[in-house]
Amino acid sequence: MNSKMKCNDRNLVKHLMVISIDAFSEDNWQEAKKLPNLSYLISNGSYTPQLKSVFPTHTYVAHTTMVTGVYPDKHGIIHNHPFQPFVPENQQHWYWYRKDIKVPTIYDLAKEHSMKTAGLLWPVSGGASIKYNLPEVAAIKNENQVLKILKNGNPLYCIGLELRLGRYRKGIKQPHLDDFTTLCAVDTIKRKKPNLLLLHLIDLDDTKHNNGTDVKEVQDALVRMDRRVGDIIKAAKDADIIENTVFLILGDHGQFNVDYKVYLNNLLKDQGLIYEENGKLQWRAYLQSTGGNAYLHIKDGDQEGESIAIDILTKAMDEERYGIEAIYDRKKLDSLHVHKDIKYVVEAKVGFSFDDALKEPTIESYIEKGIKYATHGYSPEKPNFKCIFIASGTNIKKNHPLGPIEMVDIAPTMARILGLDFYPCDGKVLTDLF
Repeated sequence: MNSKMKCNDRNLVKHLMVISIDAFSEDNWQEAKKLPNLSYLISNGSYTPQLKSVFPTHTYVAHTTMVTGVYPDKHGIIHNHPFQPFVPENQQHWYWYRKDIKVPTIYDLAKEHSMKTAGLLWPVSGGASIKYNLPEVAAIKNENQVLKILKNGNPLYCIGLELRLGRYRKGIKQPHLDDFTTLCAVDTIKRKKPNLLLLHLIDLDDTKHNNGTDVKEVQDALVRMDRRVGDIIKAAKDADIIENTVFLILGDHGQFNVDYKVYLNNLLKDQGLIYEENGKLQWRAYLQSTGGNAYLHIKDGDQEGESIAIDILTKAMDEERYGIEAIYDRKKLDSLHVHKDIKYVVEAKVGFSFDDALKEPTIESYIEKGIKYATHGYSPEKPNFKCIFIASGTNIKKNHPLGPIEMVDIAPTMARILGLDFYPCDGKVLTDLF
C-alpha cells in the first residue's frame, strides 16, 4: 500500500462534483466528444477512455473501489449481491450498506476534515457518514421503500427533497429516475454547496442492458446524460462556486452484447451437486453469476464435490456452446485481486452470459428469440472493455490526454483535488492531472 500522500496547496479546491455514469465506456468515447457539455469538459480538462475497472465489473464492486482506492479483496464488496443460492434476483438483498465496506472511504475522510458531503443514489451508501444522503436502496418483499430510504439516508434531507421536488418525480423507470436524481443534485448544489458530491446516474446502463450496446437508443441515452451533466455545471455556476470546483465524470464498467444466456447450474444439478431434500433445494456446488462470469461456491470441506464440479466445468469448456472462456484458479484470481473466499471463477466468452437460475433449456439463444441484450461482470482484462474518465475545472490541465489509469486511482485523486491526504490504499494520485 502507498504511504499517506502529501498535497500541494495549488491543487486545493473547495468543491468536487463526482458524476458516475453507469456503463460509460470506451465504445462511447467518439460520441461523447461530440456532445456539448462533455466536449466542453474534455477540452477544458484531462481525460482518458482507458480507465480499467475491477473484477468483477459489477456496479457495486467498482463504486466501492472508486471511494476506497483499494481492490475488492480488501474492501469486501465482491458482487452486487451477497451469496443467496436459489433466491430469484429480484428478491435478493444487495450490498446496500456502508457497514459492509471493510475500509475507510473518501466521504469519511471529508467528514473528518469538516467538509460537507452529499450522495445521491451512490451504491453501498446506506447508513454512511455522508451528510446529505439519498442512498441507493430498494424495498424487497414486504419492506416500505420510503421508510427504507429514511432509515438509511439523512431523513430531514430526503424529506426536504420530497417536499420541494416530489411533484416532478415520474417513477423509478428510466429516463425519469435519472432526471429526478439530477434535479435533486442541482437543488443540493444550490442549497448546500457540498464540498464533495457523489452522484450515480443509471440511464445509460439500463439502456444498454435492454437494447444492446450499438443501437440508436444508446446514442439517445448519451444525449440525455450530456444534458444532465450540463445541469450540474449550471448549478455550480448558479451557486457561484464554479471557479472553485472540479468535475469528475467517469464510468464503472463497459458492456458486451449477449447472443446466448447459459444456465450452468443445470450442469451441476444433472450430476447431483444440486439436489432436492425434504422439498428444499440443496447444494454441494453452486455457481453465483455476475453476468460475464460466475463464482464457484463449494460446501466447506467437500473435496469430492469440488473435484466433480471442476471436472463438469472443464468438460463443458471444451464445448463451444457453453461459452466458457476460462476457469480461473487462485493463482489467476490473486492477480485480479479477487477475494480469498472465492476459489474458482468461470469466465464467459464475449457473446455469452451466465445466470444462476435452474431454467431450461440450459442454453437460451437470444438470436433465435430476437432479443437485444447486453451485460457486464466480465474480467476487466478483456479487450475493448475500459471506462471513460474526465476531470475538468480549477487547477486541472486543459485538453490533456492521460493514457491508461486504474479504478483504484480515483479515491486518492479525489482526496488530492480537495487538498487532503488519503488513507493508505492500492491506488496512486493521478498527478498528471495538475
